[in-house]
Amino acid sequence: MRKPSSNQLTRTAALDCVPVKNSRVITRRMENGLVRITYPATQNTWFAKLANVFARKAPDRVFVRKLELDHLGTSVWHMIDARQSVQTIIRHFAAAQQLSSREAEVSVTQFLRELGRRGIIGMRQAP
Repeated sequence: MRKPSSNQLTRTAALDCVPVKNSRVITRRMENGLVRITYPATQNTWFAKLANVFARKAPDRVFVRKLELDHLGTSVWHMIDARQSVQTIIRHFAAAQQLSSREAEVSVTQFLRELGRRGIIGMRQAP
């Protein structure tokens, strides 16, 4: 087993973290009951420079992106309430979807990692 570097959390500490939704995210429940997330996303540097050449726009232009969640993503999204830890969300997800704890952990952590990469959520360490 790898020893975490000083800036990495252990697996246990990571599962104790609490996911928090970005306040700039807009959530809309669609007619089918699923969730659409609208969130700000900045351009990458190369594309921003190219766009500036042709459109003469400000370099720090913020774009709005949309992400439509499926049934499983919607269920996890509703559990993110800035109080429940990742571990608690995994337990609830496993029970609701009748999955093993390992299957639920892989699915939920991968989903949360993607939301974090997009800036839709952040993680707060448990007190």
